[in-house]
Amino acid sequence: MPTAPDAPPYLRIAAELRGRIAAGTLKPGDRVPSTRQITQEWGVAMATATKVLATLRREGLVRSRPGAGTVVAAPLPATLAAPPPTPAPAPSATPTRRREPRGGDQGLTRERIIQAAITIADAEGLTTLTMRRVAAELGVATMALYRHVASKEELGDLMADTVLNREPLPPADLTGWRERLTALARLQWSLYRRHPWLARTISLTRPVPLPGALQHGEWVLATVKESGLPPATRLHIHLMMFAVVRGIAVNLEPQAPDQATSALTDEEWMQSQEALLQTALGTGQYPTFSALLTELDAETGADDFALDLDQLFEFVLARTLDGLALLFDPPTGLSN
Repeated sequence: MPTAPDAPPYLRIAAELRGRIAAGTLKPGDRVPSTRQITQEWGVAMATATKVLATLRREGLVRSRPGAGTVVAAPLPATLAAPPPTPAPAPSATPTRRREPRGGDQGLTRERIIQAAITIADAEGLTTLTMRRVAAELGVATMALYRHVASKEELGDLMADTVLNREPLPPADLTGWRERLTALARLQWSLYRRHPWLARTISLTRPVPLPGALQHGEWVLATVKESGLPPATRLHIHLMMFAVVRGIAVNLEPQAPDQATSALTDEEWMQSQEALLQTALGTGQYPTFSALLTELDAETGADDFALDLDQLFEFVLARTLDGLALLFDPPTGLSN
């Protein structure tokens, strides 16, 4: 269906790009014009360019590919002439399933409370997790929970301990300090990925001695036990590995509520800030930052650089282990 002449600019630009895809000028896997390129080619604002890519993404014509930016999706939809209507925004929270309290709450156990809390936190995040919310999920009176769990804080500890204990540690016969530390770090990252709230329930400075967390610490300390390093250094290695993985993982949960209530992906949100960034860089106060983006733009397109947390985790993990190699196998003359 042709776009009306008086249609908003972003729809007219989207229609032109849609035509390029239909004609094969842009093939599956090809990069589509970035927001910056759209602003330059069509002379529109950054917000308009962002809407263009958002429209094509909703139609299934393009997708984000880490390291490459926005590319033509494959396979292509059956028709490009009639894009699907924009879907209704997702609800901000999962509807509460309310049931009448059972007489005496005889079936209520600590395990059921913990599992209900985990289910809620996985779906909605910690901000919506309250004792009343858990009680509503279970169909019991709120006060009934306190016969099994002393407080919301204790419930958070029990939730963390439960998910940490569910996943077995890497194989016991795994050898080599780098291989062992890598395996545990990736295990922890997978747990944080499945339970984005987990990173915010475990403290580095005020740790609770949870059995599930202690077994992770035991794995690291056993790995470095025979290294010959001082005890304080070995403990610091344990704390460092915990802090590195958790430090990236704390950024996982804030994404969930935003993505549930916003039509913008993380990449689109970053692109929507492009105008503000360019204004700041235009002051000349950040010459190094500006030069880096210019250099990156010449290579891949600066505004198409995708902050992928999985890639960042792997990068940081590798560089952390490279640094530890100086302790385990120090160059001549380098002390611990």
